[in-house]
Amino acid sequence: MAQKRSVYTSFIILDAQSVKNTDPAESSGYDGGKKVSGIKRHLAVDINGLPMAVHVTTANVSERDGANALLALNKSQFDLVQRVMADGGYTGNNFAQSVQ
Repeated sequence: MAQKRSVYTSFIILDAQSVKNTDPAESSGYDGGKKVSGIKRHLAVDINGLPMAVHVTTANVSERDGANALLALNKSQFDLVQRVMADGGYTGNNFAQSVQ
């Protein structure tokens, strides 16, 4: 018999995506790494790829800073999370502390 999973996840994946934006200049920024002028979508998904939280910033906000804000704004959703997977854009002591 297959084991049932809890509705609460203990593992999340963080990533960000820069996309072009047609809104006025004050609501967009330039991501020099991706060469995109627009916004950045910061996402936290569960192990099934289902979104748990989304945070939108201007494209010039770093992945770390966007993820820190996403985690802080949605802290109660991540109470049971034990592991976080992220790419190399998520480094540094500040990010490590916000994940804990």
